[in-house]
Amino acid sequence: MTVLIIGGSGFLGGELVRQATVAGYETAATFATRPGTAAGVAWHRLDVRDPAQVARVMADVAPSVVINASSGLSDWSVTADGAVRVALAAAQRGCRLVHVSSDVVFSGARDRYDESCLPDPVSPYGAAKAAAETAVRLLVPGAAVARTSLIIGHGRSEHERMVHALASGIRDGILFTDDFRCPVHVEDLAAALWEIALSDEAGMFHLAGPDALSRHDLGVLIARRDGLDSTRLPTGRRSDTTVPGPLDVRLDSRATQKRLRTRLRGAQEFLGEDGGRR
Repeated sequence: MTVLIIGGSGFLGGELVRQATVAGYETAATFATRPGTAAGVAWHRLDVRDPAQVARVMADVAPSVVINASSGLSDWSVTADGAVRVALAAAQRGCRLVHVSSDVVFSGARDRYDESCLPDPVSPYGAAKAAAETAVRLLVPGAAVARTSLIIGHGRSEHERMVHALASGIRDGILFTDDFRCPVHVEDLAAALWEIALSDEAGMFHLAGPDALSRHDLGVLIARRDGLDSTRLPTGRRSDTTVPGPLDVRLDSRATQKRLRTRLRGAQEFLGEDGGRR
């Protein structure tokens, strides 16, 4: 089986690549600026804004499974339009497609969001992700769309690096006390995505941990795991800033979890004494 990971040089993409090679799949992955370091992987430079490049990579790889783990954040041409181009190419070639989305498609107005909830974004990034979801589901009815939350793991995530920089005083910033998410471990997320990708299930999936934590509470757990002084982490409220986006988004992943063998651990567990090791 040949698999293609769009955005394979990113944090989640790198773990998807690692698990694919361990499983023995013929693995190809894309990058925007520089390839990843995994051995035995066919790396392809790809700008998803260019339909000719998307078509060329799909033709060169001829994958049976495509996971789109790329993100251009609030850049509409990458996050929305790019996802459309990947979906069109997958539909034309008859590939299995899994599209990775985000909890930012929601406003935070509800207590919890399950898979049946419709997007109501309040930020440019959320709007782009919501548009991508809609396009993927219309263009590829058999596709799986997987929403996730803050991705953590082994000190390499953006949030973990920020905690270290803030605790050491080499970076300015704050960790919000009123911005809640449901963090997930990158290994669990990648394993769940592969489980979905290798099934024939379509529709919406929620892949987040069961623990709802503020960004500051999450930072404290990371600091304690890594032996940092958590009292050095500056705090503040997102509601007191002009940073766009929802405040409190809690993905309800229980329905998806019942369909999976992969267990999505909560941050209280994977940031405990074992340091997130399985």
